[in-house]
Amino acid sequence: MMGRSTKYLMSMGELKRKDHSLVFRNDKGNTYIPIEGIKEIYCLNEVSLNTKLFQFLSKAGVTVHFFDYHHQYCGTFYPKEQLVSGKLTVMQAQAYMNKRMDIAKAIVQGIAGNIHQVLYHYYKHDRKDLKPFLDWLRKDVPVYLAKDLDSKQVLFIEGEIWRKFYTSFSSFLPADFVMNKRVRRPPDNPMNALVSLGNSILYSKTVSQIYQTHLNQTISFLHEPSESRFSLSLDLCEVFKPIIVFRTIFENVNNRKLQVEKHFERKLNYCLLNKQGKEIFLSSLEERFNSVFQHPVLKRKVSYKTAIKLDAYKLIKLIVENKPFVPFSVKELK
Repeated sequence: MMGRSTKYLMSMGELKRKDHSLVFRNDKGNTYIPIEGIKEIYCLNEVSLNTKLFQFLSKAGVTVHFFDYHHQYCGTFYPKEQLVSGKLTVMQAQAYMNKRMDIAKAIVQGIAGNIHQVLYHYYKHDRKDLKPFLDWLRKDVPVYLAKDLDSKQVLFIEGEIWRKFYTSFSSFLPADFVMNKRVRRPPDNPMNALVSLGNSILYSKTVSQIYQTHLNQTISFLHEPSESRFSLSLDLCEVFKPIIVFRTIFENVNNRKLQVEKHFERKLNYCLLNKQGKEIFLSSLEERFNSVFQHPVLKRKVSYKTAIKLDAYKLIKLIVENKPFVPFSVKELK
């Protein structure tokens, strides 16, 4: 178990209810898991569950996320929603009609700002070739976003930001982890394998955080609502990718905690983390989610995981009170 409230199941097996607890059964025997303190379970392999277990998990308020063989997110079981608001759903739909571009642009600007902060660390450590991209993020992206744009044009700018970001990896990562382009299904090299797993976990965490609010997960602003059942999670997790997923990847790679020859399985047309690699990466990722910072407005320490929920609350304030939506920015923490 990693963290107090998250359980990752990485091997094949069966998860069942045993009296007032959980038991995970596989070829190595039984592992008993106290239900107290568990909020989320991540099934990263084939895991059998039954109706009796789902009833038990629902009663205990435990969310379960499922992933396929290539570590792509498949779906989520979450207990019956307690925080449902028809009034907010109507207002959220009205915001989609009237303020969609404002929200979408704010998210894309947030991505650019947080990528700038992540890369500036390497620029300060003599990676001067990053300067043109840093200048483009800081000067050009806000100019582009200030124009009268439709949703496809905003998504194009977002795509350009990520494309240039991936290209920049050659400046500060070992050659084994350079990524020329994003390949998802399935990932074709070690970096794509790390990004796929990291982004899938972040997306799942965002689903869980939005679940704790009155927002409707199906009404999104940057991504089309029809793209995914939980497309609002796709929106709100974007600004956290540079800070949570990529910082974790860069630190593990540059400190040689993750090595191509030790921690990855290469097949004919795909590449995945092996069991040891997954344990190292997921442990680091969970540590990042739970690490805390002094919140500049709340004047108390909050975790990065909680910061995702705070962004959901900011969105509610825009919808209900018309307050400007400014997503999480790591720059504000300094």
